[in-house]
Amino acid sequence: MMQTERIQWHNLKSIESLRHQVCDEILQSAAEAIAARGKFTIVLAGGNTPRAVYRLLRDAQADWAHWHIYHGDERCLAPDHVDRNSLMARQAWLQYVPIPESQIHDIPANLGPLEGARDYAQTLKNVGSFDLTLLGLGEDGHTASLFPDHEIDNSADAVPVFNSPKPPAERVTLSQLRINNSRKVLFLVTGAGKQQAVDNWRKGIAIPAALISAKDSLEIFCYEVVLKT
Repeated sequence: MMQTERIQWHNLKSIESLRHQVCDEILQSAAEAIAARGKFTIVLAGGNTPRAVYRLLRDAQADWAHWHIYHGDERCLAPDHVDRNSLMARQAWLQYVPIPESQIHDIPANLGPLEGARDYAQTLKNVGSFDLTLLGLGEDGHTASLFPDHEIDNSADAVPVFNSPKPPAERVTLSQLRINNSRKVLFLVTGAGKQQAVDNWRKGIAIPAALISAKDSLEIFCYEVVLKT
């Protein structure tokens, strides 16, 4: 069961509405965090829906100098590989805005799952709670690289993944507990293929996504998914 008491499900009428609403949520969270603590820490998700949100962000007005970028998971591929989440985020958004390079923290998954996880855990050591974490939902109920029937490893902030059911087999992911140490979590759930996963989640079945909580609020933005009562 999720630990947060503030869980909100949103059923959007169009993919454009979802993208713009999530973009607005990110910008609002950033402004609030910078006003309160002088910086904004955000964890990015991979995938086509986040990519479209990132393209909106690159044209937004924000206090970019105080943004700090992290990633929820990464494939163990070369940094310039087309399937890297970090490359996608840079090409869609980050290369267009003046966030200092020292504040963009890619997962060094090209080092392999063990060394990459150890290195990223050190990067996260003194970060504290994330202000905002973006996540997706797989048809099997996975989120980040936390997959069904894989033991959830909470031994460190970043942990290795082997034998992933989705290629490539080796990855690095934030652990469940590290994700849960976020002030706010936004799930982006699009496509009718996610219906069964959403149904299971809302029934209380312990898919990986249902293990995620947040310190303040968790919001799930859905498109082409029916929120059954």
